[in-house]
Amino acid sequence: MTAFDELMVFERETQALARVAGRLSWDQETVMPRGAVGQRAEESGAMEAVLHARRTDPRVGAWLGDARAPDAAGEAQLRLIRRSYERTVKVPADLATALAKLTSRSQGIWAGARAADDFKAFAPTLEEVVRLKREEAAALADGGDLYDAMVDDYEPGAKAADLAAIFDEMRPRLVALRERALGATEVAPVRGAFETDKQLRLSRDLAALFGYDFERGRIDLAVHPFSSGSGEDVRITTRVSETDPFNCLYSTIHEVGHACYEQGIDPAYQLTPVGQGVSMGVHESQSRIYENQLGRSRAFCHYLYGRMREVFGEIGVKSEEDFYRVVNRMHRGYIRTEADEVQYNLHIMLRFDLERALIAGDLQVSDLEAAWNDRFKADFGYAVDRPANGVLQDVHWSVGLFGYFPTYSLGNVYAGCLHAALRREVRDLDGQLAQGDLSAATTWLRAHVQQHGGLYPPREVIARACGAEPGAGPLLDYLDEKFGALYP
Repeated sequence: MTAFDELMVFERETQALARVAGRLSWDQETVMPRGAVGQRAEESGAMEAVLHARRTDPRVGAWLGDARAPDAAGEAQLRLIRRSYERTVKVPADLATALAKLTSRSQGIWAGARAADDFKAFAPTLEEVVRLKREEAAALADGGDLYDAMVDDYEPGAKAADLAAIFDEMRPRLVALRERALGATEVAPVRGAFETDKQLRLSRDLAALFGYDFERGRIDLAVHPFSSGSGEDVRITTRVSETDPFNCLYSTIHEVGHACYEQGIDPAYQLTPVGQGVSMGVHESQSRIYENQLGRSRAFCHYLYGRMREVFGEIGVKSEEDFYRVVNRMHRGYIRTEADEVQYNLHIMLRFDLERALIAGDLQVSDLEAAWNDRFKADFGYAVDRPANGVLQDVHWSVGLFGYFPTYSLGNVYAGCLHAALRREVRDLDGQLAQGDLSAATTWLRAHVQQHGGLYPPREVIARACGAEPGAGPLLDYLDEKFGALYP
């Protein structure tokens, strides 16, 4: 075999082991017994030690030096393997193992603190997570910005300063939209009891409608909905509130966007670096366009209104137009995942600024709750009522995902660009959506984004799909048009 062939055989085994490690995390968040937390931390640490050893194996460096790619896909494989190797060799094995153990244990401590509304119970563990993540970032940064090194894990090539500039461009128009909407008569939410079994049945129907392949996936319940896996095993979770069916339904559609990205990648790339989503920003572009531009469109709400009445009976909403307004209602609230399309990005900007300050050492964990509450009051105009609705609401920091949050809003920006291109190229999109037919939209996204996996760098994926470099303009124009009409 050539050096390239030997490298790809070795990499395929590494990728398979990484999928096993991912399944441990899925199990922990869905069905693992509570008493297994300590043992799972040891298991996760052991798997990370094995993976770190493989990713830093000196043979990988030698193969990379000798390998010649047979084609463009091979060149992408070498680019991604080299990137992983060069980053991973900078991180000491004992630090990688310690982080895996700590974040596995930390997740359970966070969940308990969240349930008890007690940030102080979580703070010492979070301090340790921040300390180890700063060590990791320092190893990766080579004297550069620590937060940039963290962002690069989730959006290769992105810099905090560039993200901040995008957010500065977005903020004035988002704030103006919010102030206009919240000054209008508030739209009432749905009222009533919506049985769990019926919500889950409808969520499965919607998942299939949006193209999720249940032969290669499943839906389970979790505290914080997520998608896990790639290729032939891509699982999602959702959550249920019997007084708010949209929490379940739109969480499901959102995670289906992630899952369809992974299921839609060319099978020839399976268990290789190219055979997975290229970045979290591109990943979020899929989940957000599925959930919002498609799932919350006036046309699709026409369809969903009828389906909900079939499943639940009368839901206290008199017309399709009223239903569309309820689905897209802008209202006061604390929870990022329940926020409307406008305020969602303001939630992300809050987290982006706070975690940058944490990593820079300008903010201490002991002061984080107060800083969160002060910033929330300044940005949203009302006080956080309890930690579970504030600093403890997200799982990300407990598992060390610093640098992840900004990719949510970057994904919204990418989704805005993709939506504009989709509407240019798919005729009668609204007519199809009104019939519950997502096939043309999801086929376009699969062809232009999903099938490529990691073949192209993130911004290039979006530029190729849209015919132009991505920017915030299309998203802001879409939001102005949509919410300007909803709240004239």
